[in-house]
Amino acid sequence: MKSEVISAFRPHYLFGYFVPLALLLWVGCAPSTSSDKIDFRGEAQGTYYAVTYYDEANRNLQPSIDSLLKAFDQTASLWVDSSLINRVNNNDDVIVNDDFLELFRMSQEVSSQTNGDFDVTVGPLVRAWGFGPENMPVIGPGTVDSLLPLVNFRQIQVRNGKVIKAFPGIKIDFNAVAQGYSVDIVARFLESKGIENYLVDIGGEVYAHGAKPDGKPWVVGIEKPSKNQSSSREIEAQLPVINRAVATSGNYRKYYEKDGVHYSHTIDPHTGYPVKHSLLGVTVVASTCASADAFATAFMVMGVDSAMKFLDRDTSGLEAYFISSGPDGSYQTLMTDGLKKSLTEINR
Repeated sequence: MKSEVISAFRPHYLFGYFVPLALLLWVGCAPSTSSDKIDFRGEAQGTYYAVTYYDEANRNLQPSIDSLLKAFDQTASLWVDSSLINRVNNNDDVIVNDDFLELFRMSQEVSSQTNGDFDVTVGPLVRAWGFGPENMPVIGPGTVDSLLPLVNFRQIQVRNGKVIKAFPGIKIDFNAVAQGYSVDIVARFLESKGIENYLVDIGGEVYAHGAKPDGKPWVVGIEKPSKNQSSSREIEAQLPVINRAVATSGNYRKYYEKDGVHYSHTIDPHTGYPVKHSLLGVTVVASTCASADAFATAFMVMGVDSAMKFLDRDTSGLEAYFISSGPDGSYQTLMTDGLKKSLTEINR
């Protein structure tokens, strides 16, 4: 039985920019002979998705999954003009749906736990720095100072199904959590069909459940930071995953340069500016992909030292793997104790 290794890198271009297919590696030499293995790929949310599962009924569930992902775009995509999130941001009088409520609830919980290092109200700053649907920076003198008062997760709430904002200019951006949540949607759907052994990968965000017929776990590959946006993809580490989600956030592919300055897509909600530290990427393992996604973003804002201190206090079972740039330009890695027995670094 060959073992799939899925690249877990995602540069947070959610819902609008196509990201090339994640690197798939194959290890082992025996081909699959199972007649109940179903796998397919497609496009959703501006990136790819890939689903593999084992089903004795040999059902092709791709049309249903396509419909689920398309419907979710109508809730959380900033690139769909008529989406629920855009209507909320435009201050339309709308009642939000269950998916929006769950995204909001979970986001507010992570924001509270991280003291705002993760904050879905960062949307106006993301757009101003050129990482929104317009893809055009509009930063000028005083821009950050004028927008910072709109960035504070404590200034929004949902009451009777409606989003209540302290200021009309507040805009919600679920990009750092919605792609992970979409993985959870597909995973829940598969389980509702009685499928217990599966892997869902949307743009490098992964949830793996059960195992393959030979009992071996799914293996997720963590990408090595690239030198630039066009560099080929290489695997830095491999991680067996059972009934867990994996999400990666990094600054080494989603950025731009202007007047010789490198601008990262990760915006610090406290300062209003792109983060500047040695952390290049972080991979988080959690019980849900939405949670892994959100905490990966929060840790990119915190930096390694603060993130490790947070993880030392965490009681929810989060694990993380950090890749940083050393003083000499080499890559340095650090991981939580829970990963040390299972994660394998390549060529180290």
